[in-house]
Amino acid sequence: MNAIEARDLSKWFGEGETRTNAVQKVAFDAHFQEMLFIVGPSGSGKTTLLSIISGILRPNQGTVKIKDQDIWSLSADKLADMRLNTVGFVFQDFHLFPRLTTVENVAVPLILKRRKWDEAIKEALQALEKVGLAQRAGLSPQKLSGGEQQRVAIARAIVSQPDILVLDEPTASLDGDTGRKIVEFVKRDVLNEKRCIIIVTHDDRISEFADRMVKMEDGKLIEIEKGQGHA
Repeated sequence: MNAIEARDLSKWFGEGETRTNAVQKVAFDAHFQEMLFIVGPSGSGKTTLLSIISGILRPNQGTVKIKDQDIWSLSADKLADMRLNTVGFVFQDFHLFPRLTTVENVAVPLILKRRKWDEAIKEALQALEKVGLAQRAGLSPQKLSGGEQQRVAIARAIVSQPDILVLDEPTASLDGDTGRKIVEFVKRDVLNEKRCIIIVTHDDRISEFADRMVKMEDGKLIEIEKGQGHA
C-alpha cells in the first residue's frame, strides 16, 4: 500500500482569460519509508500540489488517496480528522503561536484531539526531547533561533505520530548549515518504515537527502529523478 496515490490532479484559479493553471494533470505515488522531494522553481505549483495532497486545498480535478482512502470524497469533518491524525504539516514560516510557550505550541494538536492537559504536555515534552529542545520547553518562540523554531514546528507535526509528514520549504528561512542539519535530522530520526516524508524545496543544497525527486515546472510534473538518499 502506498502512502499517497495522486492521479490526474489539476487546480486552477480564476476563469476565462484570468485563469491560472497552478497544477496540470499531475500523477505520482509516495511510499512509506521514503523521503520524497518536490522540486522546481518558485511559482511552479509545488506548494499548491502539496496543499492538495495534504487535504488543505481541494483540486478541480483528480483524486488523492492516502493509505487507499480517497480523501476528497470524505465529509468535511472526516477530512479534518484525517489532517489531524494522519498528516503532519510543517509550514514555511513555522506558524508558532507567540503567546504560547514552546511546549504548549507542540501540545496544540493533542489538545485538539481532546487529550487531557497533563498528558498533552507530557507527550509534547517527549516530542521536544526527540528534536533536542526539551531544555527550551518553557520559552516563547520569540526567544528561539530560526533553526530551533523549525525544530519546534517539526515536534508539533510529529507529536501525534502521523503517517505522512509534509514540510514546505523547510530551509527557506535558515542558513545553509542549519538547513542541512534540519533535513539530516528529519531523515535520520523522523523517517521510518511506517512514515512517508514529503519536502517541497528549491534548495539544491539538501538534494542529497532525497530518496526520490519529483520535478515540477509550470504546474506540470516534467521529470522524476532518482535521489541520492538511499543507502
